[in-house]
Amino acid sequence: MSDKNEIIARHLRKFEALTDKDIADSQPFWKPRKILKGDFFNMQSMVCNDLGLVVKGIFRIYYRDPQTDRDKNLFFFSENQFVVSFRSFISRNPCWYFIEAMEDSEIVFISYKDLNGLYETNPNWGKFGRLLAELFFSYAQTRAEEFMFFSNEERYLRLLEEHPNIIERIPAYHISSYLGITNPSLSRIRKRVKR
Repeated sequence: MSDKNEIIARHLRKFEALTDKDIADSQPFWKPRKILKGDFFNMQSMVCNDLGLVVKGIFRIYYRDPQTDRDKNLFFFSENQFVVSFRSFISRNPCWYFIEAMEDSEIVFISYKDLNGLYETNPNWGKFGRLLAELFFSYAQTRAEEFMFFSNEERYLRLLEEHPNIIERIPAYHISSYLGITNPSLSRIRKRVKR
């Protein structure tokens, strides 16, 4: 992994609440971690204890229906995005989802305990916490609204905007699951979009 401190600093500078000193003060708490394809950042029924930043790789958040044993993909997180089960992370309740690496991945992460220590000792980090909550609220609301207001094709195009090379990186059936459509429907959409 390239320089962990620079990766963290570059990403955290996007949050206007944080100064260079705030970021430097947090550096000892961020740890690098490699997660192999098929391994988990967090498991269903476990409390999510870490906030990760994806340096390399792609993750899916999915729910496994215990009655059908089928997976339902809810979110993808790739480079320069935070990966976390946010509800579990802030509530300290078990996660309803699995978070799995779709390819060999690298993250830097901070624990709930360390992040909360920053919140309590520095008002700028408290603002970061609010901005992080707003970001994840926006993800969740956008996802719900996509199913209400957008066609299957529009949802597919929005996915490509957020994760431009996802088609080359993960199997199509994962994308179908995320979009709530069948594989043949996805094939038809991809053909139309290519034209």
